[in-house]
Amino acid sequence: MGTEEYYIVKKKALPGVLLKVVEAKRLLDSEKAITVQEATEQVGLSRSSFYKYKDDVLPFHENARGKTLNVILQVDDQTGILSAILAQIAKCKANILTIQQSIPIGGIASIALGFEILPESADVKVLLEGIRSITGVHYLKILGRE
Repeated sequence: MGTEEYYIVKKKALPGVLLKVVEAKRLLDSEKAITVQEATEQVGLSRSSFYKYKDDVLPFHENARGKTLNVILQVDDQTGILSAILAQIAKCKANILTIQQSIPIGGIASIALGFEILPESADVKVLLEGIRSITGVHYLKILGRE
């Protein structure tokens, strides 16, 4: 059994069949296609080509990933407040990773959020100020950044 070798190749240097394999895998992962047959038909690829290369070609995402930010919030126990917080995060184009909410005590709930700041996300200060400005948010503290 030999050692496998890996290469990073620019997209423009890849044959079209490999790009179609990556796109078909993306459709399957995002559930925009349910079956391999549907995915391969959508990208114009034979199923045999898909199966031949599916384990050998992967998109390179390392540069696209952002920084993780973990925060804790104390908020009023009122309908829609978590939805408003999540909408603000989505508006700033950050990606929610984790949500934990405690059972409210005395009308106040604690929420721990983990989200990813991506290259296309708004500035962290803008995002946090947007959350702080939501009626019913009383406290926001950054627990950590990665």
